[in-house]
Amino acid sequence: MHMNTSPVTTEWLSVTTPDGPMAAYLARPPAGRGPGLLLLQEIFGVNAHIRGVAEQYALAGFTVLAPDAFWRQAPRVELSYVGEDRDRALTLMRGLSREQAVADMSASIAALKAHSACTGRVGAIGYCMGGRLAFAAAALCNGLERAVCYYGGGIATQLELAKRIYIPTQFHHAEVDASIPPEAVASVKAAMAQAPAAAQATFHHYPGAQHGFNCWARASYHPASAALAHGRSLEFLAALF
Repeated sequence: MHMNTSPVTTEWLSVTTPDGPMAAYLARPPAGRGPGLLLLQEIFGVNAHIRGVAEQYALAGFTVLAPDAFWRQAPRVELSYVGEDRDRALTLMRGLSREQAVADMSASIAALKAHSACTGRVGAIGYCMGGRLAFAAAALCNGLERAVCYYGGGIATQLELAKRIYIPTQFHHAEVDASIPPEAVASVKAAMAQAPAAAQATFHHYPGAQHGFNCWARASYHPASAALAHGRSLEFLAALF
């Protein structure tokens, strides 16, 4: 009989937002407490992969909170990456406004800071849609000290936010990404070069990798790039300890 012997403890909890209660997945580190990490999902929900990422960072010592971004439309939805599920995910994404997302992220940061398992400092990390949300959070949410954006589709359409970012920000991009062409990455780099000095933007490029390379459940998973990016993210976020 297989016993779950993970030293990480997890639970779903409720975060109070201006629009009502939102579910969020919490993963606590083996020590019980650690810096907070806001984990921002892809368009596929807080699914098995995102919960796995939460546990991965909890094992590294962080108290991770992954809010259910689509709670207004489809609470606790979990979707796969192709076909009808992908179509539904895109519809859900289009139904989430930036204002709603920022309100939810602000509430999540406050919930993390108030939680007994959080030692006080909080960073954010996001993938795909979550990468774009991490960029927005860095500009528009109080209480974050670092932000990590993995292949954030759509960042290039909201470059006006760069001048509002005052925290170190890290970007990870795949070489082969139909939704984020090289020109889009270049425009983000140029905008971040004009950001306040405190933003300290760093960009990492992954040759041969495709969009979604970090996700072991996707066909585009690229283990070497995922491992390299994870190491860089951990090194960057270790400043929160």
